[in-house]
Amino acid sequence: MVDKNIYIVQGEITTVVGAIKRNSRWNNHTSLDEEQDPLLNSFGHLKEILNNIRELSDVEPNLFMRPFLEVVRSEDTTGPITGLALTSVNKFLSYGLIDANHEAAAEAIENMADAVTHARFVGTDPASDEVVLMKILQVLRTLLLTPVGAHLTNESVCEIMQSCFRICFEMRLSELLRKSAEHTLVDMVQLLFSRLPQFKEEAKSYVGTNMKKLKMRAGGMSESSKWKKQKRSPRPPRHMVQSPSDPGGSSTLSNNLSGGVPFIEQGFSNSSLATSDSAGSSISSPTATDSGLDAGSKATSREDLSDLEQSIPSASSSCTVTSLPGSESGSSHKQSEGGQVEVAQAASVDSIPEVVDDKDSVPDHSDATSVHDMDYVNPRGVRFTQSTQRDGVALIPYGLPCLRELFRFLISLTNPHDRHNTDAMIQMGLQLLTVALESTYVVNYQSLLVLVKDELCRHLFQLLCVERMNLYASSMRVCFLLFESMREHLKFQLEMYLKKLMDIITSENTKMPYEMKEMGLEALVQLWRIPSFVTELYINYDCDFYCSNMFEDLTKLLSKNAFPVSGQLYTTHLLSLEALLTVIDSIEGHCQSKVVNNSTQQNQSDTLLADEEGSTSNGTDLTTGITFPNNSPKAANASGYPPTSGFLMAEKMKLGREDQGDTDSGDKKGPKKPPRFSTCLPESLELLEIRTKKKLLITGTEQFNQKPRKGVQFLQEKGLLSDPLDTKQVAQWLRENPRLDKKMIGEYISDRKNMELLDSFVNTFTFQGLRIDEALRLYLEAFRLPGEAPVIQRLLETFTDNWQKVNGSPFMTNDAGFALAYAVIMLNTDQHNHNVRKQNIPMTVEQFKKNLKGVNEKKDFDQDMLEDIYNAIKSEEIVMPDEQTGLVKENYVWSVLLHRGATPEGLFLHLPPGSYDHDLFTMTWGPTIAALSYVFDKSLDENIIQKAITGFRKCAMIAAHYGCSDVFDNLIISLCKFTTLASESVENLPTVFGSNNKAQTAAKTVFDLAHKHGNILREGWKNIMESMLQLFRAQLLPKAMVEMEDFVEPNGKISLQREEMPSNRGESAVLSFINWLTPSGAEQSGLRGPTTENQEAKQAAILCIKQCDPEKLITESKFLQLESLQELMKALISVSPDEETYDEEDAAFCLEMLLRIVLENRDRVSCVWQTVRDHLYHLCVHATESCFLVERAVVGLLRLAIRLLRREEISSQVLLSLRLLLMMKPHVLSRISREIAYGLHELLKTNAANIHCTDDWYTLFSLLECIGAGVKPRASFQLTSSSADNETGAQSDSELSSHHSNEVSLDRGYTSDSEVYTDHSKTRIPRSTTDVDVSSSGWLVVGKVDLETSKPTPVNSKAQLNHPLVNQYSLTLGQDLGQHDTKSLIKCVETLSFIVRDAAHVTPDNFELCVRTIRVFVEASLNGGYRNHDKKKNHKYESKSRMRKKPVGRERDIGGSTRRGGSRVSSQRPSRSHSDDEEDEGVPASYHTVSLQVSQDLLDLMHTLHTRAASIYSSWAEEQRHLEASGKKIEADSQTLWTSCWCPLLQGIAWLCCDARRQVRMQALTYLQRALLVHDLQTLDAAEWESCFNKVLFPLLTKLLDNISPADVGGMEETRMRACTLLSKVFLQHLSPLLSLPTFAALWLTILDFMDKYMHAGSSDLLLEAIPESLKNMLLVMDTAGIFRSSDSRTGYSDLWEITWERIVCFLPNLREELFKQTVIADDCIQSIIRLFCLVGPDLSSPAPASKSLPLAPSSTSPVRSPLSPSQPPLILQPLASPLQVGIPSMPLPIILNPALIEATSPVPLLPGHKPASSSTDEFQ
Repeated sequence: MVDKNIYIVQGEITTVVGAIKRNSRWNNHTSLDEEQDPLLNSFGHLKEILNNIRELSDVEPNLFMRPFLEVVRSEDTTGPITGLALTSVNKFLSYGLIDANHEAAAEAIENMADAVTHARFVGTDPASDEVVLMKILQVLRTLLLTPVGAHLTNESVCEIMQSCFRICFEMRLSELLRKSAEHTLVDMVQLLFSRLPQFKEEAKSYVGTNMKKLKMRAGGMSESSKWKKQKRSPRPPRHMVQSPSDPGGSSTLSNNLSGGVPFIEQGFSNSSLATSDSAGSSISSPTATDSGLDAGSKATSREDLSDLEQSIPSASSSCTVTSLPGSESGSSHKQSEGGQVEVAQAASVDSIPEVVDDKDSVPDHSDATSVHDMDYVNPRGVRFTQSTQRDGVALIPYGLPCLRELFRFLISLTNPHDRHNTDAMIQMGLQLLTVALESTYVVNYQSLLVLVKDELCRHLFQLLCVERMNLYASSMRVCFLLFESMREHLKFQLEMYLKKLMDIITSENTKMPYEMKEMGLEALVQLWRIPSFVTELYINYDCDFYCSNMFEDLTKLLSKNAFPVSGQLYTTHLLSLEALLTVIDSIEGHCQSKVVNNSTQQNQSDTLLADEEGSTSNGTDLTTGITFPNNSPKAANASGYPPTSGFLMAEKMKLGREDQGDTDSGDKKGPKKPPRFSTCLPESLELLEIRTKKKLLITGTEQFNQKPRKGVQFLQEKGLLSDPLDTKQVAQWLRENPRLDKKMIGEYISDRKNMELLDSFVNTFTFQGLRIDEALRLYLEAFRLPGEAPVIQRLLETFTDNWQKVNGSPFMTNDAGFALAYAVIMLNTDQHNHNVRKQNIPMTVEQFKKNLKGVNEKKDFDQDMLEDIYNAIKSEEIVMPDEQTGLVKENYVWSVLLHRGATPEGLFLHLPPGSYDHDLFTMTWGPTIAALSYVFDKSLDENIIQKAITGFRKCAMIAAHYGCSDVFDNLIISLCKFTTLASESVENLPTVFGSNNKAQTAAKTVFDLAHKHGNILREGWKNIMESMLQLFRAQLLPKAMVEMEDFVEPNGKISLQREEMPSNRGESAVLSFINWLTPSGAEQSGLRGPTTENQEAKQAAILCIKQCDPEKLITESKFLQLESLQELMKALISVSPDEETYDEEDAAFCLEMLLRIVLENRDRVSCVWQTVRDHLYHLCVHATESCFLVERAVVGLLRLAIRLLRREEISSQVLLSLRLLLMMKPHVLSRISREIAYGLHELLKTNAANIHCTDDWYTLFSLLECIGAGVKPRASFQLTSSSADNETGAQSDSELSSHHSNEVSLDRGYTSDSEVYTDHSKTRIPRSTTDVDVSSSGWLVVGKVDLETSKPTPVNSKAQLNHPLVNQYSLTLGQDLGQHDTKSLIKCVETLSFIVRDAAHVTPDNFELCVRTIRVFVEASLNGGYRNHDKKKNHKYESKSRMRKKPVGRERDIGGSTRRGGSRVSSQRPSRSHSDDEEDEGVPASYHTVSLQVSQDLLDLMHTLHTRAASIYSSWAEEQRHLEASGKKIEADSQTLWTSCWCPLLQGIAWLCCDARRQVRMQALTYLQRALLVHDLQTLDAAEWESCFNKVLFPLLTKLLDNISPADVGGMEETRMRACTLLSKVFLQHLSPLLSLPTFAALWLTILDFMDKYMHAGSSDLLLEAIPESLKNMLLVMDTAGIFRSSDSRTGYSDLWEITWERIVCFLPNLREELFKQTVIADDCIQSIIRLFCLVGPDLSSPAPASKSLPLAPSSTSPVRSPLSPSQPPLILQPLASPLQVGIPSMPLPIILNPALIEATSPVPLLPGHKPASSSTDEFQ
């Protein structure tokens, strides 16, 4: 089967041959003519060959291509025929008929390229001609972009590109064609540069020679000796037809398409197309110099100069045929002057003429004779034959050389100073450079990099100053691509670029278009987005001593630019903001990834290394989104078919050549380190030092520029220059510091004093190997040469000495060198100084030589050298710094820049992303937040607002990541302003906030940030809390936040907001009621209520706040760092309203939030407890009246206590803090007693088991007493002086705790009624002065005087216990009970009940306190809590006894403090002076029911405790035996039980026996009887039973004598009767122990006294009957026991017998007769009795018979009975040796009797007239 491809070729042959034949000139020809015609003939040959083969691959590609290419080359064919041949060629390429692997493929491709680039045809009309040109473009594109295109040589590629450029730049062609050429070029450039990684850089020598062959020029390729055009012999133009319509005189064109442009007019060629390859001098200009310099312009690429040729223009003519020069032609199109175009004629028809040489043209060095062969020889001298041999030379595929030439040509197109470069050409150059840089990294190729560093950057920066927007924009785009990929090689170029951008952005020039500024900013933003770019700016410029602070300056510029001057936001402002945000975005991204990965940073240097290598390889550029070859998808095109773009083709070509890729990047070494750094990634601290040093250097430089010595001195002071001065160091500094004024350097080094410095300065130059003028040029550019001759001489002498030395003294003497150097300076001035040139003609080279004749020690200098010097100076001025302007100065500055870039200073550090983010953020956050705030404030666009908010959030995230509290605070404070919460009035707040979306956004952001990053919030808390307070005032907070826990409310909650809020919060209830009655102003004006809009706004506000979730701040506070938590709490305390703006609800709200936060932070409450306690102290203790806030503070304290007591580490502090309540003003405390009662109940119910310390129990029971019974808190709790209000504001817990002395009360025994409790009133010093919590708390010691004066006197406790000295007769504790709230009392009793009934809660620490509190409650509940005040009573004895009783009860320590006794009187007056506490009105009935229950509960409690006391104590004692370490010993003996427990409980029960309510009295008596007769009490000894009478029974009987319940006379009788009976029962039951008492007689007489009194107390017969019976029983029992008997006496009866009857006779005269018949007492016995009674007591000493009717004498009549002063000690009677002792030894201790009791119990004053014992009576005084 025949290959299909053969048919394709045959078909194309038919088409082309048919078209040739159809042409008019073949019409009449015979077949002979056809054979003779070379074109048809070659097609005929081809047909025959094709008919004889089966596979197209059997023949060489050149064979079947050749006829078609001949048609293309032939200048005899018309455009359509040439077009058909081109179409065929394109088809062969497209179908892949040429096998790229065929050995002859390279030759065929080369042949094809040559033919198409040199295509010729006879022109018909412009439109048709353009079709052919379009086809040429198409073939060239297909050729380069198919796989076989890889075989093209460097020269062919250059020709192909040149052809396309020609079409592109020919302005007379249609725009469509030019644009097509442009697109073709784009594809070609894309292909070539995408293939760059596949090429290797050749050795330098090869590059040099090769490049000379490849000069592309817009007007043709430059000639070289090796590639000259063949000379053709003339041939008549037989196919040319003239057309008058042709503007150039010809319509029929023979086009040489190496440029694709028909050149008609020579002038056009000159102006448009003759573009120089480097500096753009006009090559066609006859005045152009050899060096290629046009006026004012300089060739930037010197190696090109040798190849530039002078074009000689010929006169314009009206030629008919145009033959354009081939691509090697160095000149533009040349025409004959005579108008006749000579066409080269070859001997063979196959040799198609190519060039018409003008007779004036530059002579060709040609070897053209070889073309007279059958085979075609192309202009390169390559003979095309049927064989693949090429004269033994293989064709080398194109590579880097053509790319370099193309790159150089593109760069030359962008030179704005070249007047031949039109805007279109510059634009085209920029466009193609963009494509080239987008396609690949050129950074790895030194030959390309050299071009980039110098010419490309230079041209681009010059283009930034042009006014054409498209050029400006394109140049910035190229700049971006350069700096994105190559900035490490372009350090100073980048600096210059950024400075130029800054100048543009900040330009005040009104002519500069706004768009230019905008585009400048956009360029900046784009650079900013490159990862690590800003970091690299910072490290390479800001941290470089001699570079600008680029990052800092740009940040300031952007920030400033983000603030609109007019208030109107433009794009530039937003772009500036975007640039700032770009930095924030990238830092935030890095922070996020660190958080996400949570992995430790790799070794940073490794990262840096990897990054460096990565950036040099050809991977995907992460920055710009441009994908580079390595990562792009493989081309999927079938082999042979042209891909859609050059880029994809390059991919395809790369597949077979992977081995060549990336060879350079692998050779890269690790990054070099700039000398100023210690490592490649210096520490932040090191950078800080460098920046500090840099600031000093800048200051020093500024001072140097004013006065050099001053600058140097400053740097010495700062330690940057050594002292004494090191000249080498200074010289080095002068050389490397570009900021120094060159003039000042000149002055300083030329100073006569600094000769040594001058030597050092000259030594810093490397003059070796430099000609003297070159060395001088280098030298003089380093400073400004002063004008004075001596100074110049000094400078030049030093220079020449050095130059002579390093160059081996080429001149005879140093003076000769000096003279030559001076001559060079003079020559420079002569050639280039305008003032000199005006006056004189510049010196010639001969004059210069002449001037120097014989100067070299009478000899001449080398003449060639002088000529070279002359030429060098003439062509390039030695620029004196600071002197020149314009282009000369620009050139100088640029050369300095390139020079600096070549030094180590030019090293540019590449950094891994995320390095130094903290440093960058520190520098940018201020400007960024300011700009964000401004934009947020001014903008109304939702997108911009969202962008600003995102910026805020990101700043916050970074601040949180790096722990920058100041940043975060600043941010929150800024945002809080935008919420309008703090600034708006409360009335308008809901409406304003609800209708302001921006404010709502800000609020949501604030709260969200606080939730997320509260950890680093410090000062900002205050603003947030102020906002919260405003929301609270405006009632916008969720309900849950404005409700507090409450103990009293049934639902356990209380709202902080009252339902009706009067407009003026401080007004009285009356006023608010009036306001309520009268319509408000708003209603009067017709507005009945809030409008619908307002309602909607308020709803929106509420919804927004709900989304903000402010409550989360409280609940999440447990996750805050401690420092932040403390700041939050401080903020809450500080925003509490002060005195001026005081508002209870606000303060209560802040307090509530504070308490909730504390509760959320239970785990670490000890850290914040002091703060909270101080605040509560301030609120509670300083309150002068009860109010809502105080109530909330108290409830809050209790809530804290309830929750925190479970935590052992804080429980003791919390309990101590409860003392705050005791320190409150009593009237304030009483008003909130109910809350406290309920709170304490809750506290003890939940936490009783957590309280282990007596001090803590003491606090709790004291509180219970104060609130339940209205007991005034002890004076020691109260603030006694204003000093308590000092800055600490509170008394320490530990001081409060020192009011209770366990050691004394528990070890000492029981010496007085309630001593256990009253001892608490004594303040213990040891604890308050030594405890850690005090010393560390800084609290003030309050009431120091009390502390000093109330130290208890040590007492021998054992002695007291064994022999109680004091008979306590009081049933009450003597507390001054104020008003109390019944519900509080009930709750307190309930609390007590809870403790007592649970054995676990009764402990040695709280037992006695518990008992005491019960007794206090007993007193409080007596008579239902309604006490008849003592002042209403008129019983004289009673009033006297009460007045006297108190000091005796208190002063139980002999020698006790008088101060303390005195202080007690006022606080315990029976009649209270403050009338506001008195309630004389009747008590409501419901009250009685409740109080009755209370009394019964108390009785039950006391009885329970009483019965369980023994077992409780014994169990404690048992437990303690196992705990050896216990400090205090618990005894379970009867003495301890009696003093600690039984006695006080019995006193309590006894006191209830005196209740006015009969039910309570009877119940109490029953309990008392049970208690006294209980089995446990049998163990008591005599002393305890005596105290039972003195402390329980006698006081009870005394009290019952009062008219307690006037309404219930009968009940009272019964009570008294039962009391008497109880007395006799107890007496008789315990008679035996009592008999052992030394005071038995007194006890017995006292009992008799009570019998006497009770006989006369009642109105009925009940007592009259009962008492004698009881008495009889007692007497009979005693008599039976033999108590009255005495063997010593005469009568057989003891003295006691006599005394007994003496006393009984007073009230029952007949009893003795009834009981004992034999009672005769002698008179002497009576006398002895009288004597005894004088000793025992005044009331018992009267022998006079008593009578019922005897009136009671007033107390004032007897001095004996005058009331004792409160501080008077009790009576102490020394007993006499007396026969009254009943079977016991004489009493060793004095008898202490309570005189008040004796007085009270005596029915009549006895012995009114006797004063038998003066010593005794004195004591009574």
